[in-house]
Amino acid sequence: MTVTAPTAEGPTAPAAPAPVLIPGIRVRVGSSVRLRIAPRSAWTGLGLLAALIAVAVTTLGTGDFQVSPADVVRALAGQGTQATDYVVNTLRLPRLLVGIVVGAALGLSGAVFQSLARNPLGSPDLIGFETGAATGALLQILVFGGGAFAVAAGAVGGGFATALVVYLLAYRRGVHGYRLIVVGIAAGALLSSVNAYLMTEASIDEAHAASVWLTGSLNGRGWTQLGPAALAVGLLLPVVLVLGRHLRIMETGDAAAKALGVPVERSRLVLVVVAVLLSAVATATAGPIGFVALAAPQLARRLARAPGVTLLPSALMGAVLLCLADLAAQRVLAPVQLPVGIMTAAIGGVYLVWLLTHEWRAGRR
Repeated sequence: MTVTAPTAEGPTAPAAPAPVLIPGIRVRVGSSVRLRIAPRSAWTGLGLLAALIAVAVTTLGTGDFQVSPADVVRALAGQGTQATDYVVNTLRLPRLLVGIVVGAALGLSGAVFQSLARNPLGSPDLIGFETGAATGALLQILVFGGGAFAVAAGAVGGGFATALVVYLLAYRRGVHGYRLIVVGIAAGALLSSVNAYLMTEASIDEAHAASVWLTGSLNGRGWTQLGPAALAVGLLLPVVLVLGRHLRIMETGDAAAKALGVPVERSRLVLVVVAVLLSAVATATAGPIGFVALAAPQLARRLARAPGVTLLPSALMGAVLLCLADLAAQRVLAPVQLPVGIMTAAIGGVYLVWLLTHEWRAGRR
């Protein structure tokens, strides 16, 4: 099918080809916003939601005090015993919910960046944005001596400032994916050296506290951290979903997207800001957790077999991956609890090697 555009003389001339839309269900949100849901993506999302529920029930019932799945459900429904209610709802549920929110934020952020860069390596933890968030947090911990709120604000500010610098340096009549990745990797390397310098200049106690935060962990996370993170993700999620239709069209190329009336640079800038904020909120809540934003969108897209971006499945996949990694981190060396960042780094390193090998082989065909 060809789209025709009017010329100055009146007749119509061929314009850029319309992107191939995935057959699916159209959902109207308000009077002007329409969302298209592909059937396989919908089934993938439902499957991931079921997997997340299964992981959640298992996590809530696993530990020094074992709780059966049936008792976990009763406790969540407010019908458990005093002991199971305390263990499930007071001790374990807040940490689980923080993991779900952080994993969803990372998965969604990674999906947006990979779509904008049109490259599977376009992940906030690889192109320096999480490193920038870590720099902002370290400045608060080691230099200014800020509290928990100041550290979180520093992480958000550091991630946003890094994204702004990378965006401006990568801008040449628009921002292209390859240039964004190269500039982001360079910025991440520079900021990593800054972080290392800050650690060497800190006292032993300060360096220990900073190293614990830099590992990325859900240990000790509770309702205090959950509220702000859930609020931020809840406000940013609708923006990503509404602009998701622009993402699908922009993946066909800037020229085709402009021909179809998409404000490419404005949409890209807004999406970059939202994705950076999602990544920074996740980093501020649990520290820098690597590879979830890299792997979740790719795995979700492969399950959905969708040619375009898969936003909600990516968010669900991120939540599943992080919760599974945290469950493994708690039980692999029990009673010692590993930081979840160590587990995601171990799994993500293997995934990154596979991804690079796969891309290299695909490039040689």
